[in-house]
Amino acid sequence: QVELVESGGGLVQAGGSLRLSCAASGRTFSRYPMGWFRQAPGKEREFVSGISWSGGNTLSADSVKGRFTISRDNAKNMVYLQMNSLKPEDTAVYYCAAHRGSAALWVVVTDPNEYDYWGQGTQVTVSS
Repeated sequence: QVELVESGGGLVQAGGSLRLSCAASGRTFSRYPMGWFRQAPGKEREFVSGISWSGGNTLSADSVKGRFTISRDNAKNMVYLQMNSLKPEDTAVYYCAAHRGSAALWVVVTDPNEYDYWGQGTQVTVSS
């Protein structure tokens, strides 16, 4: 069992930055691909960024590419999402997720249906 707790959300002006953190419990965290997703009101949950369990491979949605960076620290059981140049359309609840299945060290999982554990979410609001 893995428990995920997000933090770092808040209200920021357009052009600003936020750093989201996801604290994970469980001894096998370091072998799980991880991802960040977001869900805005009235919209489906969408993939934002993902990282392989090794940390050596990452993938981001086109809408955030060049602005958001995902990283992880397996020694600390942490995953981060650095968000720069924020836009009002980035406003959403952001979720951290863990994929429990075995995966090669370079695999990034983008399908939310393939994730087994989810955090409670943290609100990010970007004002114009």
